[in-house]
Amino acid sequence: MVRGMSVAALVLGAGSGSRLRESFAAEALRAALPAKAFVQLAGKTLLARSIDALLASGACDLVQPVLPAADLARWPEVLRELGDPRRVAAPVAGGATRQASARAGLAALPPGVELVAVHDAARPLVAPADVARVIAAAREHGAALLAVPLRDTFHRVAHGVIAATPARDEHVAALTPQVFRADWLRAALDKAEQDGIVATDDAALVARLGMRVRVVLGSSDNVKITTAADLLVAERLLAERA
Repeated sequence: MVRGMSVAALVLGAGSGSRLRESFAAEALRAALPAKAFVQLAGKTLLARSIDALLASGACDLVQPVLPAADLARWPEVLRELGDPRRVAAPVAGGATRQASARAGLAALPPGVELVAVHDAARPLVAPADVARVIAAAREHGAALLAVPLRDTFHRVAHGVIAATPARDEHVAALTPQVFRADWLRAALDKAEQDGIVATDDAALVARLGMRVRVVLGSSDNVKITTAADLLVAERLLAERA
């Protein structure tokens, strides 16, 4: 039985959002856009929406934000948006890569944390029920991630031509949060650094150690904000929820 402050969530928001900025046609909008975590979605930052969703699951004892070093001073703006800031730690500065940011978040956690959920600040619409389910799966199996089945046929391409067409029903699209035993995640990040591996997915690094990562199917509404079009989709989904 996991007790005390045993489940912590890292909310990774240290990315600059360059692809989001470039997706806006107007130069004035590109110039005015803040770091992605602070972009507004229906009057609230992506970061605050992500934190509130994690806390609403009832499964996280602590949320640790990881932000760009240059934007740590903006944290009070986000605090005012949060529904319940009591379980949210002061942010720490992230690094140049996702792995560096995850390492910074891990280092900031208090002793006794057994499970760590890693979530993208750019996924503000994650369902609290999905968060609870993936944490429960990680509690049982040691590691779990949210995912959705692939909708489209996909091909492996080499030199501009199809090299193989993998079976669609054997593949999923990874989402966050991804939840791991803290010692497994720490070992996976250390091993990746030693081997010079840079990945965009923490579950891949844990699986690389030989650990079995349980797949928990989640909602396709858990979209990642990467372009201006994604913001429009998220606004529509929020309107439908309302």
